[in-house]
Amino acid sequence: MEDLIVPFDLSRMFFGTDPALFYLEIVFRTCVVYAYALLLIRWVGGRGIAQMSTVEFLLVIALGSAVGDAMFYPEVPLCQAMLVITVVVVINKILDILIYRHRTAEKFVDGLTAEVVRAGVVNVRTLHGSKIGKSELFESLREAGFVNLGEVRQAYLESSGRFSIFRSKPPQTGLPIEPAWDVYPPAMFGPGTVVDDISMACCECGTVTDVLGRTPIACPHCGGTVWTPATLAARNDT
Repeated sequence: MEDLIVPFDLSRMFFGTDPALFYLEIVFRTCVVYAYALLLIRWVGGRGIAQMSTVEFLLVIALGSAVGDAMFYPEVPLCQAMLVITVVVVINKILDILIYRHRTAEKFVDGLTAEVVRAGVVNVRTLHGSKIGKSELFESLREAGFVNLGEVRQAYLESSGRFSIFRSKPPQTGLPIEPAWDVYPPAMFGPGTVVDDISMACCECGTVTDVLGRTPIACPHCGGTVWTPATLAARNDT
C-alpha cells in the first residue's frame, strides 16, 4: 500500500525525495528534449505554427508542460519544475541572441523565405520541398482576392509559414484558380488535343502558351501534360 501524501509537506513540495544530483539530470533531460523538439518542428515546417516563431512555439509548449505538471501532480517537486522552467527560458534567450547575431543560426531555427510564384508561374520545386500542395497555395490566393495566377507578380512563403503576395499591374492571362477546382473543375486537355487558337495554361505550374491547333506535349517549365484555357481577370487599379 502506497504511503498517504501529507498535505503541505514543504520538504516534499519543494525538493521531493530524489537525490540532489537528479537536478543536474533534469537540466540534461530538458536540453535534450528541447533540442529534439526543435529538430522535429524544423522538419515538419512552419505552416503548423504560422502565427508564432519556432522559438516562441517551443517556449509555449515547454513551459505549458512544466507548469502544468507542477500544478497537478503532487509527486513533482516545485523546485524541479522551477528548474525546468528556468532552463527552458535560458535556452530561449540563448537562441534569441544567436538568431540576432548569427545569420546561420537564424536560418537553422526560423528557416528561409522561399519564392512560390513568379510572374504567374508556380515554382513547383519550392512547393514540393516545403511540403505544400497547390490547393493550399490557391486557397491563400483566393483568400487574398485573386482569381487566376496571371494576377500574381510575386508570392513568397515566409519563414513564419504565411504567404506574402504581390499583385501584377496590369493583370496578365493566367491559370484560373477561382472557382475552386474541387467545386467546379476547369476543362482539362491532354497533350496533343485539338483546340482553337487560344492561350492554354499548364494545370501543374500555370505556364501560359499560345496554342496553334494542338495543346503542347509537355510544359516547358515543369513538364506537366494537362492544360486548361487561360483566363484574364478584370483589371483592378485600386
